[in-house]
Amino acid sequence: MNKTRWIFLVVGLALIGATAAFLVQFKNNRKLSPPGVLTRPIPENKDPVVVEVLLPEKVLDYESVLKQQEAIVTNTLPADTSYGERIYTAPDKFWIQMNAVLMGRDRTSHHKPQYCLTGAGWNIDQSMSQRETIHMERPVSYDLPVMKLISTRQQTIDGKTVTYRGVYVYWFVSDNEISGDESGVERMWSMGRELIMTGILHRWTYVSCFAPCLPGQEDAAYERVKTFIIAATPEFQLVPPPGKQAATGP
Repeated sequence: MNKTRWIFLVVGLALIGATAAFLVQFKNNRKLSPPGVLTRPIPENKDPVVVEVLLPEKVLDYESVLKQQEAIVTNTLPADTSYGERIYTAPDKFWIQMNAVLMGRDRTSHHKPQYCLTGAGWNIDQSMSQRETIHMERPVSYDLPVMKLISTRQQTIDGKTVTYRGVYVYWFVSDNEISGDESGVERMWSMGRELIMTGILHRWTYVSCFAPCLPGQEDAAYERVKTFIIAATPEFQLVPPPGKQAATGP
């Protein structure tokens, strides 16, 4: 190997080493933002990043029960992921499952919500699924960007095949932004930009609402979910704060 090649090799190895050292230092020095949702510590958990997301116990005329995350979820997602989940039931037995998943130091706490539905046996109807906005009046007037998915599932009951439809609405919120972007590109871009510019990793929360219904009742079910979201969201979501507008994506 001639002298020039040796020089290039040494310089290349030096650059690789310097880059690796920078990334390690960058990772060790980065800070976490506060969450954009209401939380409380879990005394028995030694990691202060792991908290409980506090969803409201009562919304409108819905009563709720707290639901613990299943082992398949907690064993799959990073250990510092935080959760909050409740099932709300109205007097006429219409029910809505609300779930919040707050990332910790690892952004892989979140994946495409479509995987959850299909994994549970629901087939998404792409022709009826679309981006929506829900107008909020509390704590300020703003439009909440969400993604609405309509899905179908069939079950055999007493030897007969019964078809159900599912209305699934979700969005993401950090300490200063809200996103209803289906692809996740908007959220990843924002997270990366802020991490590089400020050294702060913004912790996003994935919030979802699911309600089953019979075929033909999808629009009515979605309207009930919207009304529920309008009432429930200001009780636990801290963005936007009173008197300020949230930065929202498409």
